[in-house]
Amino acid sequence: MGDKKRKLHTDWETRKREHRKMDRESGWGKGWTGRPRFQISLLRPSYLGIWLMIGLLWLIVTLLPYTIIMWLGRMLGLTLVRLIKNRKYVTDCNLRLAFPDMPQEERDRLARKIFINSGQAVFETGIAWFWSDRRLLRHSAVDEEEIKRARELIEVQHKRVLVMTAHFVTLEIMARLYALHVAPGIGIYRSSDHPLWEYLQVKGRLRSNLALVDRNDPRSIVKALMSGHPTWYPPDQDYGPRVSIFAPFFGVENAATITGPHDLARIKNTVVQPYWIIRSHSKYHLHIGAPLEGFPSADARADTIRCNRAIEKMILMAPEQYLWVHRRFKTAPPGEPSRYPEIE
Repeated sequence: MGDKKRKLHTDWETRKREHRKMDRESGWGKGWTGRPRFQISLLRPSYLGIWLMIGLLWLIVTLLPYTIIMWLGRMLGLTLVRLIKNRKYVTDCNLRLAFPDMPQEERDRLARKIFINSGQAVFETGIAWFWSDRRLLRHSAVDEEEIKRARELIEVQHKRVLVMTAHFVTLEIMARLYALHVAPGIGIYRSSDHPLWEYLQVKGRLRSNLALVDRNDPRSIVKALMSGHPTWYPPDQDYGPRVSIFAPFFGVENAATITGPHDLARIKNTVVQPYWIIRSHSKYHLHIGAPLEGFPSADARADTIRCNRAIEKMILMAPEQYLWVHRRFKTAPPGEPSRYPEIE
């Protein structure tokens, strides 16, 4: 290993300087986002490349059959695994940490499948944003009893439902299919510093849902849940030590994990319901679990461990469809070495 560190992201100070130059609307991406906000500045020539990419994505997913779209995604994924070495390194580290007893050859095969699925996710984002309801529903598979119970929680029992999910590659499709099969809801999301990407993701994600709430705005998250609409919440990423506690996740005994489900479930009449999708044979199979019983307890760490265990069960159904390219274990306890030593 050399002294030179890999770099995944632009440093925060640079991002802040770029952010100030964007002439963005005050409060963009904060609080409630109930509609995409188009601005004339989004048509500036420097954004032409992004518009062309989105136009190409629209053409591919609307004009080509599903099997060809997925083949293109496979080819894209096999290309990415050769080009984005930093993400390949992160993926390899994650799999070694999460599955320490897995033979290296098996981890290598799994990493290859992860990148194939990540390439397909690019086109699945286009599917979620641009397909009609009718076409998307043709590719969904549901358990009618699970759908019925999920609707009853909202419509009959009038529960506040925190939909606990995870960062699968099919996350965009997951949100839209929940809205179509169960009820439109409110998503917790990461707003973009780039105004055009922000416009595009908001427009796409509100295709069937009601609103988005920035993940860094806890008051608006509480407001969303108290509105009575299902609220999407994926608590499976590492947001740093300030908002996390250490809890076991797969093979890592101390994985920084947010306590959001425990905290939000303390709101009166709130239930936490696991939901995820597995892609299989051109179908997106919806899985809606029963609400977690006796949740929350008085022990935030015990509840966080319980949520991690539920998410592990989701992932183990199709580990290649989970987003292992992010640094899930970047925050180590004080005194422990970096889990990604080659990353800045």
